[in-house]
Amino acid sequence: MHRRRFLAAGAAAASVGLAGCRSLFQTRSARSPPLVEDRPDAVYVPSHSEGMAMVDTADAGDYRVALTYARPHRFWLVNGDRTNKVEIGGADSLHLMTTVWDPETGVVIPSGAITATVTSGGESLASGKTLWPMLSQNMGVHAGDNLQLDGDGTYDVEVAVGPLSARRTGAFRDRFGERGTASFTLEFEQSAFDDLPFQRLPERQGDRGALDPMDMEMLPVSEAPAVADLPGTVIGEETSGDAVFAVTRLDSPPAGATDSESGDDESTETAADGDGSDDGDNGNRSYLAVSLRTPHNRYPVPMAALSATVTRDGNSVFEGALPSTVDPELGYHYGALAAVQPDDELTISVDTPPQVARHEGYETAFFEFSDVSLTVDE
Repeated sequence: MHRRRFLAAGAAAASVGLAGCRSLFQTRSARSPPLVEDRPDAVYVPSHSEGMAMVDTADAGDYRVALTYARPHRFWLVNGDRTNKVEIGGADSLHLMTTVWDPETGVVIPSGAITATVTSGGESLASGKTLWPMLSQNMGVHAGDNLQLDGDGTYDVEVAVGPLSARRTGAFRDRFGERGTASFTLEFEQSAFDDLPFQRLPERQGDRGALDPMDMEMLPVSEAPAVADLPGTVIGEETSGDAVFAVTRLDSPPAGATDSESGDDESTETAADGDGSDDGDNGNRSYLAVSLRTPHNRYPVPMAALSATVTRDGNSVFEGALPSTVDPELGYHYGALAAVQPDDELTISVDTPPQVARHEGYETAFFEFSDVSLTVDE
């Protein structure tokens, strides 16, 4: 077991102890500094950095799950193009978090179907509580929420990870389709929060940039592949809405690329007049993949709706959605079979901004998108 292993919240984080005589309100106020004024509509350095405590890791069916926690903190839910700030409740004890990944490849799996059941002495404190899928500058993609406990003590936590709603391709095609559960024992002590790293950032807060990812020996970092490491032929890399669009095409589509919840008939595809290059046969189509990621830390940005248009000689040869997909080589991305050839013009649109919840520093980014335009060079 690796319970109570403390992890730093960035390379420069320092431990700041709080005097035991302070009231709970004073303690929480000290750990939740005022928000930065005039925050940019972009990723920015938050007011502070803080650490977390590791409970343990365990298997849950095809998934590997880590359970961690930190002090209760504010975060933002997303509904359409609006955010809803979740404040720290007076009775909140901790911010419970999970990270889910594929144990074979280390690819972190963004999932919106994670629940936690917390019991103590046979009494249920939280039953099937949905944990919000989130983005954090320290942790990247994870799920979490503020929870109430009955003070110091031992708690049993069961984490359930539902079937993955995103399409799976490649070696993931037949995986992550079943519910898995993992059991943990949480030894909670309120005083242990005083040992967690915490640092105010008055000189950097509000600047465009981001905190470094945590150094998590037991957890993989939820990074998207470097552009140079993307499979296929990279078409280009552009920025819109302060998110980075890394676009590639694969001449041999990964297994399962035609599988989607909505089916392929939502997109339309026609051949350019006279060239006969594509008659709608799947065998003549490459796979177009868009890896949407954060700047600075290269975290995948999930839960958006993307579409693409491919134009050749002034004629549209592909118009359609790019379903969210998880692949062992591409990671979490948005992709579809599409007729893509050299000299084609490619336009990528964000139809719905990412609906993933945000920790401080991400809550103002990834909303105002312009179309991304690229020319296929080869």
